Amino acid sequence: MIESGTMFGGRYTIIRHIGAGGMQDVYLANDSYLNKNVALKTPQLGQKTKRFQASAVIAARVNHHNVAKTIDYFEEGDQVFLIEEFVDGQTLEQKTETREFLDPHLGARTLHLLAKGINASHKQGVMHRDLKPSNIMVDSSAGINYLKITDFGIATLTEEVFEEEANSGDLTRSTSGTIKGALPFMAPEMMFRKPGDKLTCAIDIWSIGAMMFKLLTGEYPFGVYLDAAVNVKTNNRVAWPAFMTTNKQFSPLATELQRIIDRCLSPQPESRPTAQDLIDECQNLCYMTEERFEAEVYRMIQNNYSGFASNSQHEVFFSIHSVYGKSKPSANSMISYSKFSGSPKDRAHPVVVM
Repeated sequence: MIESGTMFGGRYTIIRHIGAGGMQDVYLANDSYLNKNVALKTPQLGQKTKRFQASAVIAARVNHHNVAKTIDYFEEGDQVFLIEEFVDGQTLEQKTETREFLDPHLGARTLHLLAKGINASHKQGVMHRDLKPSNIMVDSSAGINYLKITDFGIATLTEEVFEEEANSGDLTRSTSGTIKGALPFMAPEMMFRKPGDKLTCAIDIWSIGAMMFKLLTGEYPFGVYLDAAVNVKTNNRVAWPAFMTTNKQFSPLATELQRIIDRCLSPQPESRPTAQDLIDECQNLCYMTEERFEAEVYRMIQNNYSGFASNSQHEVFFSIHSVYGKSKPSANSMISYSKFSGSPKDRAHPVVVM
């Protein structure tokens, strides 16, 4: 672990350690040249570094507001470092720790932003290869106001690990933390690849589909670890849960999202949509982008048909018809919602129990 206050490259001063993945450690650092905070990333001990520079050069091609920008690469002693735009917030994985799933409106927005970021990279010929909720940064608000895909800077390095594992035997039985974490979101042609197999951008589309399934349902579409590999091979996928389409307020949008994600999870790469196709389809979806809030339910009325919730800024009224998901609100429940003008209190919709 690098100590706080350590400077690298004559300009990057470590503030604190902020994360670790299967291949790298991530630090918050201050760039004295630009007087701004950045993310400093360095491979963990034992990881190959010979292609880290190539990864940085490739990632620097991608310039889009839904992708964390690669800023710099340098070597110092026997260490290599990648400097990336610092995104102040949380990962999509952390976002869903306080809620089991996203409602269709928030899900559609997430899919749209993901598609925009991945499309920008694919236009530059850059595949991510390791898309998963822990590699997607979002803001810490109750909703998703911004989204940035991270770790394009280790795309080539990740590919090297996958390639070595594929050459050495059955990739799906690997003990590598990087591969085990990626398996639930890994495309079949990557999971069961053989030496010399050529991958296409369709692997990222599968990963988007698998992520969105998890975000919308709370379940992995094919399970985790070795179960994921077995179920992907037999195309044994978890069924869409009934709660997504039970409520008529949400059924049309949820059904459209299911249709799009089903295409993303097609076993045949050529049958999946492109990232541009996803953008085009998302632009035709009718979803809300209003700010989200959180509040505690303090009263239910009309035999739990409706209720009131409050936080330190406001109070809202909601109907049970605005509630999405398996759980219904009760007194002292925490809910997430958007707020619309109403009298005598503003109306909450959609409402999700946290």
